[in-house]
This record gives sequence, structure tokens and C-alpha cells, in this order.
Amino acid sequence: MPYVDVPDARLYYELHGPPAGSGEALVFAHGLGGNHLSWWQQVPHFRDRFTCLVFDHRGFARSTEATGGAGAAAFADDLRLLLDATGIHETTLVAQSMGGWTCLQFALRWPDRVRRLVLCDTHGGLASDEIEDAFSVGERGERLPPGVHPGAGPRMLAEQPGLHFLYREIDALTSMTGEQRLRTMRAAGATPLAEAATLRMPVQFIWGDEDIVIPPAVLDCVAPHIPRARIARVPESGHSVYFERAAAFNTILDAFLAET
Repeated sequence: MPYVDVPDARLYYELHGPPAGSGEALVFAHGLGGNHLSWWQQVPHFRDRFTCLVFDHRGFARSTEATGGAGAAAFADDLRLLLDATGIHETTLVAQSMGGWTCLQFALRWPDRVRRLVLCDTHGGLASDEIEDAFSVGERGERLPPGVHPGAGPRMLAEQPGLHFLYREIDALTSMTGEQRLRTMRAAGATPLAEAATLRMPVQFIWGDEDIVIPPAVLDCVAPHIPRARIARVPESGHSVYFERAAAFNTILDAFLAET
């Protein structure tokens, strides 16, 4: 199995499609409830045209982290070392939820290596008073009925119970407790919203209209501060558009790649 050793951790990854360096690359960064398998509906769609890199963040699924490791504070550095090891210099980053912290911080620190940035149901940890207020809008995850995974949402369970079951099974491959995951995430810190104005690559937001984890009101706060941002809102979709509405997600990403 392919691994890359980084400080205090070992990262599992997979490459699909043309060899790295032979064409354009897409790098997919999963969320708190996911891992490399989360992108099972994207990799087959894009691998004939792009080198596709999927991986597990440190501590998730097949990746490991030493006790007392840096958690999400090291995610962007981990990604840089992973790209170096796989021979990918410039890439399009596709981030879901927690992966947005990884990819936004990477894009701010090494912009010459990011051709495009895709943020799906994530603000990447950008922070302002306005964003904090936006989190109070709409339903919150703690009000969900029993058995509903917040990353999947009640509609997925009601309309696609098999898909909801698969989402939970993928999530269960990570042995961390909920509290351990939150500690990992808290280590990522926050990025002042003003820094978003320095992004010069095209940025595509893809957001579920029924997202209860990061409400669409957060998108309305963030997008105007990013110079080359575009927005696609997907109806009847929760926090994981790429999983719940994969055909719509892939179509939006296809168009973004073609137009930019």
C-alpha cells in the first residue's frame, strides 16, 4: 500500500489515472466523516482525463499519527509533502468540509502550486464576526433525529438509505471518537476573512441548500471576499453534495475545469 512518511504521521494515498506529471491533476481532500473512499463517485468520472490523488488525513482511516501529534495544524504541510512525494507540483484542489481547512491554508501559503480551488460545503476555517453570526442561522446538527449522520443529513437517510448507510460505514473506518476528531479539528485554527482577498486562482464553491453543518448563510458571508469566486448551490442536498448528489457535483466540477 502506498504511504508517505511525514513528521509524526504516516499518510495513506492512492493515485488513479495518468501518471503524475503527465497531465493535469486533481487532489481530493475529505471531510471529518470521510477518508479516501469518500470520493468513489468522483474518481471513476475524472480519472480518464486527470491524475486523481485521494488520501487519508493523518489519524483518519489508514493514515496514522503519533500520540500528541499536531492534528489539523499539520494538514497543509502534510499535503505539501504528499504532493512532493507523488511528483505533483501544480494541481486543482477539491475540498470537502474539513478538507477545506487543508486546501485553503495550502492555497494561501503556496499559491503557485494551486491552479484552481474547489470548496464544497466549507468555508475553510475563515473567521469573522459575520461568519460567526451566520452559523446561528437555520437548523443545527444537534437537532437531528436519532440515526441521522449530520454529514449526510435527513434527506439522504429518507431518500437514499443505502447511500446513508455507506456514508456511515466509510466514516466508521476512522477509529477516533467524536471528541478526538473535534480536538484534531480545533488544532487547525482560524484564518482571518481578510486573507481570502489574496487568493488569485479561480475558486468554485459547491454548496448544499440544506446543509445543517455549515449553513449556506456562511457562503453568503465568504464568497464576496474572494476575487475570482463562483457559486453553485445544489437544491435538496445536505452537507455532502459530492456524495448525495454526485452527478450534479461532477457536472459543476466538469464545467469549472473546462471554463478555467
